Amino acid sequence: MAIEKINLSISGMSCVNCSNGIEKNINKIDGVLKAKVNFASNEGVFEIDTKLYSKKQLSQDIQKLGYKVIEDFSNVQKEQLLSFKKLRNMFIVSISITLLIFVLAFSNLIQDEISKYIMFFLASIVQFYCGASFYKLSYKSIKNKNYDMNVLVALGTSAAYFYSTFVVFFPFLFPEHLRFMYFDGAVVIISFVLLGRYLEENSKQKASGFLKKLMTLAPTYANLLLENNEIKSVLTSTLKISDKVIIKAGEKIPSDGIILKGNADIDASMITGESLPVFKDVSDEVLLGTLNTNGVITVKVTKESEDTTLSKIIELLKSAQGKQIPISRFADKIANIFVPSVIIISIVTFIVWAFFVGDIQAAIIASISVLIISCPCALGLATPIAIVSSVSRGASEGILIKNPEILEQIKDIKYAVFDKTGTLTKGEITVSKTDISSSYFSLILAIERYSEHPISKAIVNFIEEKEITSNYEIKDIEIIAGKGIKAIVDNDEILLGNQKLLDEHKVEIDSLHKSFFSSELENSNGVILVAINKKSIGSFSLEDTIKDDAKSVIKALKELNIEAILLTGDNKITASKIAKELNINRVYSQTLPSEKYEIIKELQKEHKVMFIGDGINDAPSIKQANIGITLNSGADISKDAGDIILVNNKLQSIIKSINLSIETMKVVKQNLFWAFIYNALGIPIAAGVFYAFFNLMLTPMYAGIAMSFSSLTVVLNSLRLKMKKL
Repeated sequence: MAIEKINLSISGMSCVNCSNGIEKNINKIDGVLKAKVNFASNEGVFEIDTKLYSKKQLSQDIQKLGYKVIEDFSNVQKEQLLSFKKLRNMFIVSISITLLIFVLAFSNLIQDEISKYIMFFLASIVQFYCGASFYKLSYKSIKNKNYDMNVLVALGTSAAYFYSTFVVFFPFLFPEHLRFMYFDGAVVIISFVLLGRYLEENSKQKASGFLKKLMTLAPTYANLLLENNEIKSVLTSTLKISDKVIIKAGEKIPSDGIILKGNADIDASMITGESLPVFKDVSDEVLLGTLNTNGVITVKVTKESEDTTLSKIIELLKSAQGKQIPISRFADKIANIFVPSVIIISIVTFIVWAFFVGDIQAAIIASISVLIISCPCALGLATPIAIVSSVSRGASEGILIKNPEILEQIKDIKYAVFDKTGTLTKGEITVSKTDISSSYFSLILAIERYSEHPISKAIVNFIEEKEITSNYEIKDIEIIAGKGIKAIVDNDEILLGNQKLLDEHKVEIDSLHKSFFSSELENSNGVILVAINKKSIGSFSLEDTIKDDAKSVIKALKELNIEAILLTGDNKITASKIAKELNINRVYSQTLPSEKYEIIKELQKEHKVMFIGDGINDAPSIKQANIGITLNSGADISKDAGDIILVNNKLQSIIKSINLSIETMKVVKQNLFWAFIYNALGIPIAAGVFYAFFNLMLTPMYAGIAMSFSSLTVVLNSLRLKMKKL
C-alpha cells in the first residue's frame, strides 16, 4: 500500500450537504482510505492508495459529481470571485423582479387578466434563470442519494410556481375558491435563499481573509546578489538555500534567512502578531513576508520557499480550517438525514389538511411552507463558520491552531505543565549582578567584544547598558574553548572565564570576592571570574531570566482553576528558584525526556493536561498531552507535535488561546441552538399545528424569510469571534 495525502480546492458547493455528498461518494471508491471535505473553507483532504487509485481519477470523480477541482490558489481566488459576482447578480435580478411582482399583485396599475400573464413571465425568469442552480444541485443530490436543502427549495418553489401556472392557463381545472396564485411566494423564497447564500459566501471570504492575506504576503520578486556583487531581480520561488539577497527599506523579506550585513526594524505583525517593528541585526533570523521598514540588509536564504515559516503556517491553517470538532460531526449527521424526514412531514401535512380537514388550499400552503422553512442551511453552517472564524482570529493574534478538536477539550484542562528553559525563561544568558568595580568595565568590554560566545555577548550587553565605551587596544587575545578568554592589554594579562581557567593559571579567588562567588554558585547561577596579573577582581553572575509575561500567565491560569506545574531537566535548586518566583507549587526537576513523558501520563490519570514546551526533548510530552502548545522559537519537531503554535512566542497567548476556545464553543452551541430552534418551532407552525389554537399559519413567502434569517443569525453570530476581546 502506497498512501498519499492530497489537498484539493473544490468550487461549486452551495451548502454543507454538498460537501457531505462528495465525502459520501468518494469514500465508497476502492483505493480511497479517507475523504474529508470542508464546505466553509472549500477544501478537501483525501488519503488514497496510489496503487489502486490516482489523484487524476480523484479529480475526475469529483468533477463527475458536478463540482470543479482547482489546484492553483490564484485560480481558486478567480473562481470564487466569479461565483460570488454571479451570485450577487442573480440576487439583484431576483429581488428586482420580486418587487415588481409585488407591485403587480397588490396594486391596480394593470388589469388582472393582463397582470397575471406578466407575473407568470417574470416569475418564470426567477424560477428557471435565478433558481436554475437549485434544480441542477437537486438533480445531483438525488442522483448521489444525498438529499440536501436544494431538494427542498426546488420542490417547494416548483409546487408554488406550477400550481400558479395552472391557475393562469387552466383555471377551469380548479374550483373558484382555489384559483389562487403563489408566484409572489415562489420568487420571494428564491430571492431570500439567494440572499442567504450571498451573505454566507461573503462571510466565508471575511472569515478566511487572514489566510488569503498570508497567501499574498510573499513578494513576487527578490534582489539576488550575484558573485560579482551585481544585483539581479529574480522570482522569489527560484531562490535556493545559501543564495544572498538584498532587501531595501520598504521591501518584504523574500525568504526565511539570516542577516549577513546591515540591520533594520522588521515589521512581522502579519505573522507573529507583534504590534511594533523588531530590531534585527547581523546573525538574526528574518522570515518570509515580513517587512523591512528601514535600512538595507543582506540576507542569506536558509530555507526553500515550500519550507518557510509562512508556507508552513499557510498549510497548517488550511488543514485546521478543514478539520471538524466532534460536535460538528453530530450536526452533519443530523443535517444529512433531515431532508428525507422533512419531505415525509410535508407529505403527511398535505394529506392531513386535504383529506382530514378538507382544505386543499391550506394543504398546499402548509406542505410548501414545511419544505421551505426546514432547509438545514443554518444547521450545516453552525460549526464550520465558527471554526473558520476562530482559526483566522487566532492566527491574527499570533496563535496557530493546528488541531481545532482541542477547542472542545480546553474547558476540561486542570493541569498546565511548563518546560523551563526557553518556555518560562527567555533562554538567553544575562548578567544579573557583579561585584567587579565599574572602573574595570571599559577594559572587560574591549576584550569580550572579540568573542561571539553567548556569555561574552551577555557581558557586553550588561556593560553597554551602562553607557560605557572602550578604546583599549588589544595586542594579543586567545579564546580557550570551554574555559574563557586570555588577553594581553597594556602588558597586563587578563583572564575572563570559569574557575578551571583561573586554576590552570594558578590564580586564587580573593577573599573579598569569595563569598559572592560561592553564594551565586549555591543559587545555581553561572559565574564568570575575572583576574588581572594573577589577582582576582571579582565575577559576573549569569542567569536565564524569566519572561516578562510569565508571572501574569501563571496567575491567570490559577484564576481559571488550572494548576501550573514546572517540569524541567534542570537541577533542583534552579527549578525551585524559578518556581518560587512564579508562585508554582508543584515542581519536577532533573527529568529526562522519557521521564517527562511518563509524568504527563501519570497526571492524565487524574485530569486532562496541557503541556507547553519548545525543545526537541519536549516533543513526546507535547504529543502525549491532551493539548500540546509549542513556541515558534522552538525546534521543528516540537512544533510538528503541538496542537497550537504560539507564532509570536508570547506566553500571554496561552490565556488568549484558552479564551478563544471557550468563546468558540459558546458560539458553536449558540449556533446549534438557533439552528435547532428555528426548525423545532418553524416546522409545526408551517404545518399548521397551531392554527386551531391561535389561528397561526405561515405562507411560503414568510417561511422563506424565516429560513433565510436562521442562516443569517448563525453567520453573524460566528463573525463575532473576529471582534471578541481575548
